[in-house]
Amino acid sequence: MSTEQTQEPAATPARPAPEAAAPPRSLAEALRARDDESLAALLRARPDLLSPVPGDLTQLATRAGTRASVVRALERLDRFALQTAEALAVASDPAPYERLLSLLTGDRTEAAPEATPAHDRTVGTADPAVATIEHALPRALATLREQALVWGPDDRLRLVRTARELLTPSPQHPSPTGLGPTVAETTAGMSPGRIQEIVAAAGLPTTHDAVSAVAALTELFTDRSRMSALLDDAPAESVAVLSRLVWGPPYGQVTADPAPHLRWLLDRGLLLPTAPGTVVLPREATLHLRGGRAHRQPEPVPPALEPATEHRPQVVDATAAGQAYTALATVDELLKDWDEGGPAVLRAGGLSVRDLKRTAVALDVSEPLAAFWVELAYAAGLLASDGEADERYAATPAYDEWLELPVAERWARLASAWLTATRTAGLVGGRDAKDRTLSALGPGLDRSAAPEVRHRVLTLLATLPEGSAPTAESLLARLRWERPLRAGAAQPSTAQDDLRTRLARWTLTEAELLGVTGRGALSSHGRALLGAAPAPAATETGPGMGGGAESPARGRHAPAGTSGDRVAGATVAGTTGRDAVTPVAEDRVTTAGDAEADESGGRTPSDAGTRRAAPSAGTGPDTAAERETAAGPDAGDRPGAGAGAKLPARKAHIADETPTVGDTGPVGPGVRRGPAEAPAGAPATGPAAAATVAPATPPTPAEAAVNAARAARLLAPLLPEPLDHVLLQADLTAVAPGPLQRPLADMLDVLADVESKGGATVYRFTPGSVRRALDAGRSASDLHAFLAAHSRTPVPQPLAYLIDDVARKHGHLRIGAASAYVRCDDDAVLNEILADKRSAALRLRRLAPTVLAAQADPAALLDGLRGMGFAPAAEGPEGDVLITRAHAHRTPPRTAPEPVPEGPPVPDTTLLGAAVRAIRAGDRASTAPRRTSPEHTGELPRTTPAETLATMQAAVLTGQAVWIGYVNAEGAASQRVIAPVRVEGGFVTAYDHTADEVRTYPLHRITGVAELAEGQI
Repeated sequence: MSTEQTQEPAATPARPAPEAAAPPRSLAEALRARDDESLAALLRARPDLLSPVPGDLTQLATRAGTRASVVRALERLDRFALQTAEALAVASDPAPYERLLSLLTGDRTEAAPEATPAHDRTVGTADPAVATIEHALPRALATLREQALVWGPDDRLRLVRTARELLTPSPQHPSPTGLGPTVAETTAGMSPGRIQEIVAAAGLPTTHDAVSAVAALTELFTDRSRMSALLDDAPAESVAVLSRLVWGPPYGQVTADPAPHLRWLLDRGLLLPTAPGTVVLPREATLHLRGGRAHRQPEPVPPALEPATEHRPQVVDATAAGQAYTALATVDELLKDWDEGGPAVLRAGGLSVRDLKRTAVALDVSEPLAAFWVELAYAAGLLASDGEADERYAATPAYDEWLELPVAERWARLASAWLTATRTAGLVGGRDAKDRTLSALGPGLDRSAAPEVRHRVLTLLATLPEGSAPTAESLLARLRWERPLRAGAAQPSTAQDDLRTRLARWTLTEAELLGVTGRGALSSHGRALLGAAPAPAATETGPGMGGGAESPARGRHAPAGTSGDRVAGATVAGTTGRDAVTPVAEDRVTTAGDAEADESGGRTPSDAGTRRAAPSAGTGPDTAAERETAAGPDAGDRPGAGAGAKLPARKAHIADETPTVGDTGPVGPGVRRGPAEAPAGAPATGPAAAATVAPATPPTPAEAAVNAARAARLLAPLLPEPLDHVLLQADLTAVAPGPLQRPLADMLDVLADVESKGGATVYRFTPGSVRRALDAGRSASDLHAFLAAHSRTPVPQPLAYLIDDVARKHGHLRIGAASAYVRCDDDAVLNEILADKRSAALRLRRLAPTVLAAQADPAALLDGLRGMGFAPAAEGPEGDVLITRAHAHRTPPRTAPEPVPEGPPVPDTTLLGAAVRAIRAGDRASTAPRRTSPEHTGELPRTTPAETLATMQAAVLTGQAVWIGYVNAEGAASQRVIAPVRVEGGFVTAYDHTADEVRTYPLHRITGVAELAEGQI
């Protein structure tokens, strides 16, 4: 790690030590001074730099400065690191550390009192907010340095040129700082005569050229005492105009004949024209009016998570366990409904709106929730398209394997699939970029940021004490601080509706539906699924709390995504006509992620009520506070409250010791915690601690499997025991007081129809349901014995009569293929059928006293006679009764859909080590001094084949390394440093210092060879 990343800041005020005695002249030199660990951290934080592996450090520096890579890196900065980069963008290049600090904290002297509101004036170092910024700045600067966005020692800090171009204020891309261009930039196209007039009106001596005049005006605006004296003479109306422009936008409109107080500002250069009718407040004057601050509201620490409700952990776990069981029942019911072949696949892929509505009715949920359950089953690999010509959705063979798992393991598989899936059910019903409706199971639902957002939301919930549910707004504000939109601070509406915010809201709702959370708080099995450490006690405030302690600067931080009390779009003067200066609407910076942020998300799973949600939730409120209101003030502790209240649990709560995956906090992914980020003597709580911990990264597949197994073990005791009995009632119903054992439930599904669901399921026996059981091969005696064995109450007489009556008629008629025939020993029954007008469509005729033939097929004949009130049975070729069972349609073996990664995958330790070694070797090869001849100075060596062979043979004898030019089979040219070992058969075998291995090269592909300088390699 370079010196700039290992310095340990003091508690007051902290700053890194100089990077090196000899400052680097370029980013490549700064990277060359880093150690291997620091280079690996850079490649881990910015994995796009590894595609492909750079040949040397110069290529790495060039790639790190490309626009696409810099935009990606800026989008992954937290708010304060981004504010630090924005402050560097408006400072001179290079800028000393003290200048950067002053731009964030303000000068130690006050600006003109008339121009700066009292609550905006900068106070001295005694201000706790200033001390917080001083303490947090080394961490932010270390983050920028580690990600190669800033380089150079403290006295010469340089922002990467591309980042400066992206963040520097301009009319096309205004900065979130609200600053405008400098005096020099604004006056670049102004006539020299006009510049001299401005200088004279400002009380400065005229100069002989425009350059010195602009320098004198800039010096005036940056001199605090002289600038204050100039503003003391300003009319009150002029000061009011400046106060309206000081926090941005700095642009305004003036008429051709401005008012006197506007003319006073124009004459002295405090307003400079940028276009006809448009003026701007120069950056130097703005900074004076702001007291030297680049940002109105620096945010060095993340917003605190504000608990909305507190519940006993036992209540949270019981509620979550009940929801988990309900989730399993819903998925099982969905796949049973599609067991014989589900809806057809649309030509463009996905479910039709009609099929989604039908599924929602079958599941007794709203359409958005039906889309969520369908997508969850698809993500878990339990359903897919069958791939037939008439393509339909159906359960996969994995569904049968899933049914054989214990209940807790089935839940863990669903929850793990949800946590890592990139498919986003909340987008269903919205529109894509081509204004096409997004359908469930269709294309266009993948959002690569979804797994990261889900993991981060649950990680933040894990930092709260057990049983605590945060407010949704405080959670969203924290997420926006950790990953802000670069123009989000000036666009509160965009910040509220961006993709990550919508993903976070959907995560809260879906986690509640799945039973990962209960009443808005993370459950113990949800914590284990995440792999998080045990939660702190309710009275603790640890480093992972994210600013949960009351911080000195907390009151100064507005919610993320807001613009404070900036006056955007207001008129500068209170009058109209020539006295008015109207600020120009501010353009926004467009980033690579803005396209996704602007797309419509459609309906969310939380916008409609359902009985599948927790019973206490009613219509499925989004926040814990709303759920608490719906359930009542004492709902958390009274019997019968919560989703799992009606389901008896074996244990109320079990604590589990889970390993710590990592710290949580605002630092971007890939940023290592070092002494610069955790200063000695720093407090363990409060904003400093919150700002110095890094968020836990998503676990590896192996870790996820271990976490899922631990979550299943924690959930298993909380789930209700399956029952082996029902309660039969005289009204031909059976009540299942809880979940039933699978054989009992499967038999009841055949013998009876489900009438209602909930904590207790009600089944109703009908003639059709009893006939269905008889068709499945059961006899009347079998049904009587089954009911007597599994009922805690005697079999009611009406139910026994119903079974006997249906059984007496069942099979009395026999249906076969003639096309079809009907035979019956009682010819009176056949006469009755023939006399019935409803049999005309079947085209029956008598073949014998006991046989009727039909033109319809056997299935149609069965349905027709059943519709007439008879109970026929199907007959096989040998004359025996056919047993009919539902045909389970399965797809061929299918794998679950692979998540769509967000950019290049994060490299593992092995790949990072190999990449760093390759970059170091290539850098040695490209920078090693060489012996040059006058005709080949500084160029790739060009030698004849004879010279190449002679030099190689000499190098084998002396053991020296040489520098070669080489062209591979694809025609790509490169330069390498090799140590020849053997030359024979037209090939040279040598140790390649560039590749760090022994290789063999054809001599005819070597363009030339040169010896290295003495003492090199």
